[in-house]
Amino acid sequence: MISLIIPCFNEEESLPLFYPEATSVLQKMNCDYELIFVNDGSRDRTLAILKELSEKDPHVIYLSFSRNFGKEAAMYAGLQNASGDYCVFMDADLQHPPALLKNMYHAVKYEGYDCCAGLREDRTGENPIRTFLSRSFYHLIGNACHLDMGDGKGDFRMMNRAMTDSILELKEYNRYMKGIFSFVGFDTKWIPFHNTERAAGKTKWNFRSLFRYAMDGMLSFSSAPASLPGFIGMFLLIAAVVTGLVSVFTGHKANWILLLV
Repeated sequence: MISLIIPCFNEEESLPLFYPEATSVLQKMNCDYELIFVNDGSRDRTLAILKELSEKDPHVIYLSFSRNFGKEAAMYAGLQNASGDYCVFMDADLQHPPALLKNMYHAVKYEGYDCCAGLREDRTGENPIRTFLSRSFYHLIGNACHLDMGDGKGDFRMMNRAMTDSILELKEYNRYMKGIFSFVGFDTKWIPFHNTERAAGKTKWNFRSLFRYAMDGMLSFSSAPASLPGFIGMFLLIAAVVTGLVSVFTGHKANWILLLV
């Protein structure tokens, strides 16, 4: 069985497009499947549409949050409720091409990989400022965390049950899934694909939410933020010692050092 996990936040326009395309691909793969939609506190008709889909299709399961908890929480909730031998994370806006599912399934079932993930080769159609900030962030976090979290290596992936269970065993309160995928260390095959614009609706990410997301990643997988106060304290200590020595040997106060302290 393949379990598709689809976080949804205000996706009433995308769901009628995503569902038939994803279902059409899965029906041709000669395996059982389930679609687990996670309504992340949507304020439009997303939940109503999911209820309609589940009533007419036994393959559709939906979970609904009481409010918006964020994509990471939705992904984790879907993973907790997935019963498939292989689990897939996908976005409902069709920026993750369902057509790649067949190649992913072949890689994890017949080629010996634990995971097969989509590698976005470009950011066509994206705001240039957001592209610059995203690439800068992934370069920074890659150097700080020493984990394989390069630009283009996102959430779109199929994992076997061993990798899925390893992720579920990690009990972080604030989960940063891109870091977790790399941290658990399973053998991954990357399949390149070109970025496409959303099939419908508007992106829910703004600069504020992206900044918060980036900070979650840095705090979760890098010791640099925790080490910064220590470096500052050491600098102030050295400055204070130098101030004292200058005062003792010259009889004058080192005012410029006092300003630093």
